[in-house]
Amino acid sequence: MEKRKLGNGGLEVSAIGLGCMGMSQGYTPLPERSEMIKLIRTAYEKGETFFDTAEVYGPFINEELVGEAVEPFRKEIVIATKFGWNAINNKPSEVNSRPDHIRKVVEQSLKRLKTDYIDLYYQHRVDKNVPIEDVAGVVGELIKEGKVKHWGLSEAGVENIRKAHAVTPVAAIQSEYSIWLRGLEDKIIPVLEELNIGLVPFSPLGKGFLTGKIESISKLDENDFRRTQPRFQQEAIEANMAIVELLKQIAEQKNATPAQIALAWLLAKKPWIVPIPGTTKLYRFEENMAAANINLTTEEVANIDKASATIKIVGEQYHEAGMKFLDR
Repeated sequence: MEKRKLGNGGLEVSAIGLGCMGMSQGYTPLPERSEMIKLIRTAYEKGETFFDTAEVYGPFINEELVGEAVEPFRKEIVIATKFGWNAINNKPSEVNSRPDHIRKVVEQSLKRLKTDYIDLYYQHRVDKNVPIEDVAGVVGELIKEGKVKHWGLSEAGVENIRKAHAVTPVAAIQSEYSIWLRGLEDKIIPVLEELNIGLVPFSPLGKGFLTGKIESISKLDENDFRRTQPRFQQEAIEANMAIVELLKQIAEQKNATPAQIALAWLLAKKPWIVPIPGTTKLYRFEENMAAANINLTTEEVANIDKASATIKIVGEQYHEAGMKFLDR
C-alpha cells in the first residue's frame, strides 16, 4: 500500500485509511464486536496502517474496540482519535474543548486504546466558547509530554486553522469531502496547501451513497442514522443518483466500481489527501484499498470536476442540529 505524509512532522500513513465509527454506531444493524476485531487485524495484514476512531463513537466503545484490535501491532500503525464533546446520557450533546477537559479525556482515551501515546489527536468540532489558541496550547503541551504525537482539527474554518497552526503546527484537517460535497475547494484546500497541512476526508463515499447501492430509503435499516439526514430522504436520493451515474460511467471505462472512482478522484486531487472510508465488511475494505491502484490523469480529473459541477446535489450535509457544529 502506497504511503502518504500528513503535515510537516513526518506523519506517514496508508494512502487510504480505515474509518472505524460504523463498527460501533450509526450504520445499523451493528456487527459483532469480535468480527470487527478480526476485520481490523485482517486489514493490517493487508497493508492498512491508519485507523480512525473517536471517544464519542459508541460513545467510548469504539476506542476500546480499536485498542484491543491493534494491540498486537500497536507500534506499526497510526491511531487517530478525537476529543471535544461532553457525552450526556451516552450522546455527544455539546462541545467542550476547555483545556482541563482535554487533559482529562486524553487520559481516558489512552486507557481505552491500550496505549501510552496517540498518533493523531483531533479536536472533533471547534468549540466557539474556547479560543482555539488555548486548545492548540494544551495539545502542544501534550505533544511535549509524549502523550500525543501530532494533532489536527475536524470541520474547522480558515480562521481557526490559521490561529491553531500558529500556536502548535497542525498535521491534518479532517472534514467531510467527496465528489458530492466539494465545499472545501474554494477556501480550505488552498490554505492547507499553503500551510502544508494534510486533508483526511471522512465519508469520502458519501456515507455509502456513492457506492450506488442505496437507491431507496427503504434500503436503510429503521435505526440507521442516515434516515434522519437530508440527503437520504427519498426525493433527495432520487435526484442525487445523477452523481452515481457519472461515477458509473467512469467506472466502466476504468474497469472499476463507482466507489473506487470516488476514492481515486480524491487521491488524484492532492498527494496529501488521505480518505478514510469506513466499512464493516472485508470485501468492501478490499474494494476500497484497490482504489489506490487506479490512476486518474489530470485531464480525467478535470473532466470529472466539470461534469460533477453541473449536477445539483439535493439536501444539506446534516440536519439542522448537526449543521450548527460546523465552523464556517
